[in-house]
Amino acid sequence: MAERGEGAGKGYNINLPLPPGSGHGAYLAAFDRVVPALERFAPDLIVVASGLDANGLDPLARMMCYAETYREMAARLMASADALCGGKLVICHEGGYSPQFVPFAALAVIEQLCGHRVKVVDPWSGYISANAGHELQPHQSIVIEAAEQLLDDL
Repeated sequence: MAERGEGAGKGYNINLPLPPGSGHGAYLAAFDRVVPALERFAPDLIVVASGLDANGLDPLARMMCYAETYREMAARLMASADALCGGKLVICHEGGYSPQFVPFAALAVIEQLCGHRVKVVDPWSGYISANAGHELQPHQSIVIEAAEQLLDDL
């Protein structure tokens, strides 16, 4: 969380390293509690490096997101873009190391962006969402609270 930007950009970076095992509840809580800080920046455009490596099958990240998590995050970003900058939103695919899952997460984001769902179902959602801990956990909330406190410096 210490990385806050440098030079003229100091204070314009909010780094929120959620703990391993964070999933749907933690990610959406972070979006609901920290992403509204975008209002303070008054953006003309929102650009998102859309890494899809927080999924429950990623061999490196050890997180528990599934397609619906990505869909919900995209919806929240779209709402922020609509409210703050006339809907100007760029989402660029950045990564994800699970070839079995990334297509389903990417599809969920694309479907949300275009407002149309196809009949493809994420076959991993049931497997990932069946794991315990998808509700916001106290240790995850502590990290989000720390990020919220950093917002006071903006």
